[in-house]
Amino acid sequence: MKRLIVSMLFLLPAAVAAQDASNGGMEPEPSRWQTSHSIVMNGETVAYDAIVGSIILRNTDESPTGELFYTAYMRTNGGAPGTRPIVFSYNGGPGSASFWLHMGIMGPRRVVTPNVGQQSPPPYPLVDNQHTLLDMADIVMIDPIGTGFSRPAGEAEGSDFWGLDEDAASLTQFIRRFLSENNRWNSPRYLLGESYGTTRSAVLAGHLQRSNIDLNGIVLVSAVLDFNTIQFPPGSHTGYITNVPSYAITAAYHDALPSGQPDDLEAFMAEVEEWALTDYAQTLLAGSAVDPARRQRVLQQMHEYTGLSTDYLDKADLRVSAPEFEKELLRDDRLVVGRLDARFTGPTGDQLETTPGHDPQSSAISSAYTSIFNTYVRDELGYDGEREYVPSGMARGWNWERQFGGGGGFFGGATPNVAPDLARAIERNPRLEVLLVNGIYDLATPYFAAVWTMDQLGLPPDLRDNIAREDFAAGHMMYVEGTLLDQWRDALVAFINRTSGTALVP
Repeated sequence: MKRLIVSMLFLLPAAVAAQDASNGGMEPEPSRWQTSHSIVMNGETVAYDAIVGSIILRNTDESPTGELFYTAYMRTNGGAPGTRPIVFSYNGGPGSASFWLHMGIMGPRRVVTPNVGQQSPPPYPLVDNQHTLLDMADIVMIDPIGTGFSRPAGEAEGSDFWGLDEDAASLTQFIRRFLSENNRWNSPRYLLGESYGTTRSAVLAGHLQRSNIDLNGIVLVSAVLDFNTIQFPPGSHTGYITNVPSYAITAAYHDALPSGQPDDLEAFMAEVEEWALTDYAQTLLAGSAVDPARRQRVLQQMHEYTGLSTDYLDKADLRVSAPEFEKELLRDDRLVVGRLDARFTGPTGDQLETTPGHDPQSSAISSAYTSIFNTYVRDELGYDGEREYVPSGMARGWNWERQFGGGGGFFGGATPNVAPDLARAIERNPRLEVLLVNGIYDLATPYFAAVWTMDQLGLPPDLRDNIAREDFAAGHMMYVEGTLLDQWRDALVAFINRTSGTALVP
């Protein structure tokens, strides 16, 4: 389809100077680069403004603390903007910029990478995104402080923003100021986060409610709310139990199951999930007091479900972490399977290592996403500032302790669990709905760990239906799989239609 673009660049006079004002003594001013474009979707021309801009965060004394950048896409021919749904979106890390979701599925332009396999060297393909939600909702891609172009300002330091509640507080102020500056206080409001972005969303929902800002919906993409489900410390069984179904699906994909491929993958998933919560869990909980015959039966069944040898499982005492599984499953083929997407494989490296030295999917596509975003933001969105876009790595020293109660932190408390934050947000706003989006080949935030976490929220029966589930036959970033983009759009359109209070065009 032909893409129509009208390049109209508006740069505020102080925009460039403001970028270097952080910690430089100057009063920072917000930045703004604005361009106008259009895209043809399903035969309809969707006109929109793209804004690369920033909002100045301030403390209670109104002194500047940070310049938080965003990229907003605002439709200009889609009816009254004041009541159009608006989606605030971000990635995770913690400490990752939003360019993954931005260039993978949310923005009107997307990078194309192989469904499974190594991306070719540059130049990389950039195409119109026929699966963006821009025809029905405005989109705001947020780069928290320490990611993208966003930096601390004034006397503030990165540590003022890098923590469970510190991060949520800064985004609460950002959203409040954005709604005011753009007159969007009466728009249906959504959060859409990926990975740690789902952790952020659970905490942020509570912070927003304390600012009298309710949400229509939260989309949790590759969720982790209870970090016990992805950790494997001595004496803890939760991570092992909630990860086993992902091991089984991965082994099936790589044709590594001793009994061959399952006839019905969905039924196989349900079977392994049930076994993990019953026979396997009971055996782990029994510890060294387990009946030897029972242990042997479970060991044999685990071999059948995971493809790992009985000798290996015996030595591991039935407890295999995700990194160990990634290294061991295809060891004889000198391959490791991907953490973010277990369908990807890569060279194993040191044969004696017990865990992988790299993630094959990350290695395969990271250059394409980074390169395309940096090209796109400059060539098409008109950004000509001096700052480099930081994909990740700056926000270090994350504070896992809670300021407003909750599940504690890694040090001085329990492993973080923000599932109670999400439960409280739903209880305080019974109209708040959640869409849980899983990639079944995700070993970073396993699908069953997220599903099990939802079952532990303790919601009354009438609120359990507030949570819907959508599974994708892909990994952590399911939008990398081009054949699943229709499923993504259908699920998101239905969710926003159902929760926005207005009849929107699919």
